[in-house]
Amino acid sequence: MDGRLSGVIIAAGKGERLRGAAGGLPKPLVRVGGETLLERQTRVLTAVGADPINVIVNAETAELIREAGLKLPPKLAIMVRDTPNSMESLLALGERIPSGRFLMTTVDAVVAVSELQRFVTEAFSCMDSTDNSGVLGVTTWRGDKHPLFAEVASDGGLTRLGGEKGRLVTAGVYLLSTRIFAFAAEGRSLGLDALRRYLGFLLEKGTKLAAIELTDAVDVDEGDDLRAAQALASRD
Repeated sequence: MDGRLSGVIIAAGKGERLRGAAGGLPKPLVRVGGETLLERQTRVLTAVGADPINVIVNAETAELIREAGLKLPPKLAIMVRDTPNSMESLLALGERIPSGRFLMTTVDAVVAVSELQRFVTEAFSCMDSTDNSGVLGVTTWRGDKHPLFAEVASDGGLTRLGGEKGRLVTAGVYLLSTRIFAFAAEGRSLGLDALRRYLGFLLEKGTKLAAIELTDAVDVDEGDDLRAAQALASRD
């Protein structure tokens, strides 16, 4: 690993399913372990060596940050944009990401720092020894209502995203090359409307992606997930 790694946080969604359990707050401002999810993601990305860190939030979240006087780390560069979907959030951030590799998380992917560090180390090693354009973190499906199932070959190569069942699902953690943005215009022309669809499209185009299994990760979508994330944070 050569240490050159920028960070990206996708946090522009509305998070409607979690609002009832989070006092009406948008996901980036929901607190886990005494800090907002946005603060936590910034901290853990910084802890594993990501710099600079770019985040995209929507106008509502930006206004609430301003009203609350929330002090965010100076290395965090915020893009405010009401994107229609997560793919457009990624492509918007692609305008700012330095050429090379970047570590990306969704704002609701809660992973221990030690586990994220292991992922980064193994993902760099994987990309250094192959022509993979990225590595996705995956985890065991625990009954999430809207999972993105991932099929992984014995050599760790990602063979398929999607489907109605499986053992593994994506965990909201990615180490990617900026080469993936070469297909942005084509993805838009096809009307793709989600990050998961864009990743699946990359596979269809022959882009090589790999997967690394995470042992402890929580995707915070609903109240039960929030409790699980609090428990993970207490162990971190």
